[in-house]
Amino acid sequence: MRQFLLSRAAEVLSCFQRSKPWIVPVRKGIGLPSPRQTIPPLVLRFQLTRLAGKPALRRSKESPMKTLTHLERLEAESIHIIREVVAEAEKPVMLYSVGKDSAVMLHLARKAFYPSPPPFPLLHVDTTWKFRAMYELRDRMARDSGMELLVYQNPEAKEKGINPFDHGALHTDMWKTEGLKQALDKYGFDAAFGGARRDEEKSRAKERIFSFRTSSHGWDPKNQRPELWNLYNARKAKGESIRVFPISNWTELDIWQYIHLNDIPIVPLYFADRRPTVERDGMLLMVDDDRFPLREGEVPVERSIRFRTLGCYPLTGAVESEAKTLPEVIQETLLTTTSERQGRAIDRDAGGAGMEVKKQQGYF
Repeated sequence: MRQFLLSRAAEVLSCFQRSKPWIVPVRKGIGLPSPRQTIPPLVLRFQLTRLAGKPALRRSKESPMKTLTHLERLEAESIHIIREVVAEAEKPVMLYSVGKDSAVMLHLARKAFYPSPPPFPLLHVDTTWKFRAMYELRDRMARDSGMELLVYQNPEAKEKGINPFDHGALHTDMWKTEGLKQALDKYGFDAAFGGARRDEEKSRAKERIFSFRTSSHGWDPKNQRPELWNLYNARKAKGESIRVFPISNWTELDIWQYIHLNDIPIVPLYFADRRPTVERDGMLLMVDDDRFPLREGEVPVERSIRFRTLGCYPLTGAVESEAKTLPEVIQETLLTTTSERQGRAIDRDAGGAGMEVKKQQGYF
């Protein structure tokens, strides 16, 4: 019997090596498919192994296994995370701040569910103080993606006229932190995608990809779940929610290279151009509209600047640059030795732990 099986294995092997390895003549009664049945190569290898007692055949040179690049691995991981959340959460949402990280995250979401639009809306927690170019791109991308765009403004902050010039840190607390918490409660979202990355800032570096929040949206950095082997536990109690960071393992350089390779639309402010600026508190601030109050003796100066990160324009510092194309931005990123968030004034609130304190209070 064994001699018969070995002869059959040799016959199957000879068919596998001929020009049409997919059609294999087999006989009934030995646990193989019916005669002339089409057998995929992977199944055929296991059949050969079982019959002949030999190791499975290696993949032929005609069909080599593709090796993923660094960016392809990051992309695959992010798409897996997005799909996992959609499978586990009852009502997910994607926060869309219109920055470069949001642009990449939106592109990944569209790719994850193509040709259908992503099965969740976009949420923009609006402070009313974003750059004008950001609002233009926000509306265009919402139309192009076919996704619902929800824009939420904290009514209390709006009524009190909270602004970054007169109210300092209260501006971020009211418009962003409280505004986000109110929006999540209003629409009943139990999972929210965000574009935070670990390389941006130290409190984000220690936060998990699935970041669990209490019913009051608080975050406890000392009580985080392990995420071994890319396995994510999405279980939560009633009232709790999850903040999910699909691009947490990306770097600023990864973001720019991915934008370049995929031709992703971004705000033009990321590219250098001559713009009106004033130097204040060690930062170059762009005078984006007539709401910007000039101090005594201040005169806007035209400088060639660009932004590495975007937020409320009175709280976002620019860098002097001549990088007007994506390759030039990538080259500049390769040479920089500072974090992109050095230009965000909100990170300096409450001392060096400003961002971590904000996150514990419910900030993203």
